[in-house]
Amino acid sequence: MKKTILLAGTVMFLFTACNQAPEADKAATTEKQEAAVTADGVTFAADLTASNVDFTGTKPTGKHTGAFKLQSGEVTVKDGKLTAGNFVINIGSMVITDADTAGASKLKGHLLSPDFFDAAKYGTATFEISGVEVYDSVKIKSLLAGATHIISGNLKLKDSTKNISFPAKVSVAENSITAVADFNIDRSQWGLSYGNDKSLGDRFIRPEVNLKLNIAANRK
Repeated sequence: MKKTILLAGTVMFLFTACNQAPEADKAATTEKQEAAVTADGVTFAADLTASNVDFTGTKPTGKHTGAFKLQSGEVTVKDGKLTAGNFVINIGSMVITDADTAGASKLKGHLLSPDFFDAAKYGTATFEISGVEVYDSVKIKSLLAGATHIISGNLKLKDSTKNISFPAKVSVAENSITAVADFNIDRSQWGLSYGNDKSLGDRFIRPEVNLKLNIAANRK
Protein backbone atom coordinates (compact mmCIF):
# COMPACT_ATOMS: atom_id res chain seq x y z
CA MET A 1 0.00 0.00 0.00
CA LYS A 2 2.76 2.41 0.95
CA LYS A 3 4.61 1.57 -2.28
CA THR A 4 1.47 2.33 -4.28
CA ILE A 5 1.06 5.70 -2.59
CA LEU A 6 4.74 6.50 -3.09
CA LEU A 7 4.55 5.56 -6.77
CA ALA A 8 1.44 7.69 -7.26
CA GLY A 9 3.17 10.61 -5.57
CA THR A 10 6.21 10.21 -7.78
CA VAL A 11 4.07 10.15 -10.94
CA MET A 12 2.25 13.30 -9.83
CA PHE A 13 5.56 15.02 -9.10
CA LEU A 14 6.92 14.16 -12.53
CA PHE A 15 3.69 15.28 -14.18
CA THR A 16 3.82 18.60 -12.36
CA ALA A 17 7.53 19.09 -13.07
CA CYS A 18 7.02 18.57 -16.81
CA ASN A 19 4.09 20.94 -16.64
CA GLN A 20 6.20 23.92 -15.57
CA ALA A 21 7.91 26.60 -17.64
CA PRO A 22 11.69 26.88 -17.17
CA GLU A 23 12.70 28.64 -13.97
CA ALA A 24 13.32 32.26 -14.93
CA ASP A 25 12.25 35.82 -14.20
CA LYS A 26 8.60 36.56 -14.88
CA ALA A 27 8.19 39.57 -17.14
CA ALA A 28 5.86 42.24 -15.75
CA THR A 29 3.19 42.92 -18.37
CA THR A 30 1.16 46.10 -18.76
CA GLU A 31 -0.54 48.05 -21.53
CA LYS A 32 1.44 49.62 -24.38
CA GLN A 33 3.68 52.55 -23.40
CA GLU A 34 5.25 55.39 -25.35
CA ALA A 35 8.49 54.31 -26.99
CA ALA A 36 11.76 55.87 -25.82
CA VAL A 37 13.40 58.33 -28.22
CA THR A 38 16.94 59.71 -28.06
CA ALA A 39 17.65 62.34 -30.71
CA ASP A 40 21.37 62.92 -30.14
CA GLY A 41 22.63 59.48 -29.18
CA VAL A 42 24.95 57.07 -30.98
CA THR A 43 23.24 54.37 -33.05
CA PHE A 44 24.26 50.71 -33.03
CA ALA A 45 22.90 48.28 -35.63
CA ALA A 46 21.93 44.77 -34.56
CA ASP A 47 24.24 41.98 -35.69
CA LEU A 48 21.66 39.75 -37.38
CA THR A 49 23.98 36.77 -37.48
CA ALA A 50 24.95 36.86 -33.81
CA SER A 51 21.52 37.78 -32.40
CA ASN A 52 18.63 35.41 -31.74
CA VAL A 53 15.53 34.84 -29.64
CA ASP A 54 15.18 31.34 -28.15
CA PHE A 55 11.89 30.00 -26.82
CA THR A 56 10.68 27.06 -24.76
CA GLY A 57 7.09 25.88 -24.47
CA THR A 58 5.98 23.15 -22.07
CA LYS A 59 3.19 20.60 -21.71
CA PRO A 60 2.47 17.68 -19.34
CA THR A 61 4.44 15.25 -21.50
CA GLY A 62 7.53 17.40 -22.08
CA LYS A 63 8.69 20.54 -23.84
CA HIS A 64 9.56 22.03 -27.22
CA THR A 65 12.34 24.49 -27.96
CA GLY A 66 13.12 26.74 -30.89
CA ALA A 67 14.60 30.04 -32.02
CA PHE A 68 13.92 33.11 -34.17
CA LYS A 69 16.31 35.42 -35.98
CA LEU A 70 16.10 39.20 -36.09
CA GLN A 71 15.08 40.82 -39.35
CA SER A 72 16.42 44.20 -38.26
CA GLY A 73 17.20 46.19 -35.16
CA GLU A 74 19.08 49.10 -33.70
CA VAL A 75 19.74 50.63 -30.30
CA THR A 76 20.73 54.09 -29.18
CA VAL A 77 23.42 54.93 -26.62
CA LYS A 78 23.93 58.29 -24.93
CA ASP A 79 26.74 59.02 -22.49
CA GLY A 80 27.68 55.35 -22.50
CA LYS A 81 24.18 54.21 -21.53
CA LEU A 82 21.53 52.30 -23.47
CA THR A 83 18.52 54.61 -23.88
CA ALA A 84 16.34 53.39 -26.76
CA GLY A 85 15.98 50.72 -29.39
CA ASN A 86 13.71 48.73 -31.64
CA PHE A 87 13.81 45.27 -33.16
CA VAL A 88 11.93 43.31 -35.80
CA ILE A 89 11.76 39.53 -35.34
CA ASN A 90 11.37 37.36 -38.43
CA ILE A 91 8.66 34.84 -37.50
CA GLY A 92 9.33 32.78 -40.62
CA SER A 93 12.93 32.25 -39.52
CA MET A 94 11.73 29.88 -36.79
CA VAL A 95 13.78 26.74 -36.28
CA ILE A 96 12.84 23.91 -33.92
CA THR A 97 15.74 22.85 -31.71
CA ASP A 98 14.21 19.83 -29.95
CA ALA A 99 16.68 17.04 -29.20
CA ASP A 100 14.25 14.68 -30.94
CA THR A 101 13.94 16.06 -34.49
CA ALA A 102 11.35 13.53 -35.70
CA GLY A 103 8.38 15.88 -35.39
CA ALA A 104 10.18 19.19 -35.98
CA SER A 105 8.68 19.91 -39.40
CA LYS A 106 5.13 19.18 -38.25
CA LEU A 107 5.59 21.25 -35.07
CA LYS A 108 7.00 24.21 -37.00
CA GLY A 109 4.09 24.12 -39.43
CA HIS A 110 1.60 24.13 -36.55
CA LEU A 111 3.33 26.99 -34.72
CA LEU A 112 3.37 29.09 -37.90
CA SER A 113 -0.32 28.35 -38.57
CA PRO A 114 -3.27 30.54 -37.49
CA ASP A 115 -3.48 28.45 -34.29
CA PHE A 116 -0.38 30.28 -33.06
CA PHE A 117 1.65 32.93 -34.93
CA ASP A 118 -0.30 32.97 -38.23
CA ALA A 119 2.96 33.76 -40.04
CA ALA A 120 1.29 34.10 -43.45
CA LYS A 121 -0.61 37.13 -42.13
CA TYR A 122 1.79 38.35 -39.44
CA GLY A 123 5.30 37.74 -40.75
CA THR A 124 7.07 39.72 -38.05
CA ALA A 125 6.93 40.56 -34.35
CA THR A 126 8.37 43.78 -32.96
CA PHE A 127 9.89 45.04 -29.74
CA GLU A 128 10.51 48.74 -29.04
CA ILE A 129 12.18 49.92 -25.86
CA SER A 130 10.13 52.26 -23.69
CA GLY A 131 12.52 52.55 -20.77
CA VAL A 132 15.84 51.40 -19.31
CA GLU A 133 16.62 51.45 -15.58
CA VAL A 134 19.65 50.37 -13.61
CA TYR A 135 18.98 47.03 -11.91
CA ASP A 136 18.52 47.32 -8.14
CA SER A 137 18.62 43.97 -6.35
CA VAL A 138 16.96 45.55 -3.30
CA LYS A 139 13.83 46.35 -5.32
CA ILE A 140 13.82 43.31 -7.59
CA LYS A 141 15.35 39.88 -7.14
CA SER A 142 16.42 38.49 -10.49
CA LEU A 143 17.35 34.91 -11.34
CA LEU A 144 19.56 36.21 -14.15
CA ALA A 145 23.21 36.06 -13.16
CA GLY A 146 24.88 39.45 -13.51
CA ALA A 147 21.72 41.42 -14.26
CA THR A 148 22.54 45.10 -14.81
CA HIS A 149 19.32 46.71 -16.04
CA ILE A 150 15.55 46.46 -16.18
CA ILE A 151 14.40 46.89 -19.75
CA SER A 152 10.81 47.80 -20.60
CA GLY A 153 9.37 47.71 -24.08
CA ASN A 154 6.35 47.15 -26.28
CA LEU A 155 6.18 43.59 -27.60
CA LYS A 156 3.84 43.13 -30.57
CA LEU A 157 2.74 39.60 -31.48
CA LYS A 158 0.20 39.27 -34.26
CA ASP A 159 -2.22 42.20 -33.77
CA SER A 160 -1.68 42.63 -30.00
CA THR A 161 0.83 44.87 -28.22
CA LYS A 162 1.74 44.70 -24.54
CA ASN A 163 4.53 46.35 -22.56
CA ILE A 164 6.86 43.96 -20.77
CA SER A 165 9.63 44.62 -18.23
CA PHE A 166 12.44 42.18 -17.49
CA PRO A 167 15.97 42.06 -16.06
CA ALA A 168 18.85 41.98 -18.56
CA LYS A 169 22.61 41.91 -18.56
CA VAL A 170 23.77 44.76 -20.80
CA SER A 171 27.36 45.50 -21.75
CA VAL A 172 28.18 48.72 -23.61
CA ALA A 173 31.59 49.22 -25.22
CA GLU A 174 32.81 51.92 -27.58
CA ASN A 175 31.91 50.01 -30.74
CA SER A 176 29.65 47.20 -29.60
CA ILE A 177 26.79 46.25 -27.33
CA THR A 178 25.61 42.90 -26.00
CA ALA A 179 22.47 42.12 -24.06
CA VAL A 180 21.10 38.87 -22.65
CA ALA A 181 17.87 38.12 -20.82
CA ASP A 182 15.93 35.07 -19.65
CA PHE A 183 12.27 35.47 -18.70
CA ASN A 184 8.77 34.01 -18.99
CA ILE A 185 5.69 35.60 -20.54
CA ASP A 186 2.05 34.52 -20.65
CA ARG A 187 1.31 34.01 -24.36
CA SER A 188 -2.45 34.25 -23.79
CA GLN A 189 -2.07 37.99 -23.10
CA TRP A 190 -1.31 38.36 -26.82
CA GLY A 191 -4.24 36.20 -27.86
CA LEU A 192 -2.11 33.08 -28.36
CA SER A 193 -4.46 30.81 -26.43
CA TYR A 194 -4.42 27.55 -28.42
CA GLY A 195 -4.28 24.51 -26.12
CA ASN A 196 -4.53 26.67 -23.00
CA ASP A 197 -7.12 24.50 -21.28
CA LYS A 198 -6.12 22.06 -18.52
CA SER A 199 -9.09 19.84 -19.34
CA LEU A 200 -7.17 18.81 -22.47
CA GLY A 201 -4.96 16.58 -20.31
CA ASP A 202 -1.84 15.50 -22.20
CA ARG A 203 -2.70 17.95 -24.99
CA PHE A 204 -2.65 20.91 -22.60
CA ILE A 205 -0.01 23.53 -23.49
CA ARG A 206 1.04 25.87 -20.72
CA PRO A 207 0.42 29.58 -21.35
CA GLU A 208 3.85 30.48 -19.94
CA VAL A 209 6.59 30.61 -22.58
CA ASN A 210 10.26 31.08 -21.77
CA LEU A 211 12.21 33.57 -23.87
CA LYS A 212 15.98 33.89 -23.94
CA LEU A 213 17.37 36.96 -25.69
CA ASN A 214 20.92 37.12 -27.03
CA ILE A 215 21.44 40.45 -28.76
CA ALA A 216 24.62 41.87 -30.26
CA ALA A 217 24.95 45.25 -32.00
CA ASN A 218 27.78 47.20 -33.60
CA ARG A 219 28.30 50.93 -33.87
CA LYS A 220 27.27 52.37 -37.24
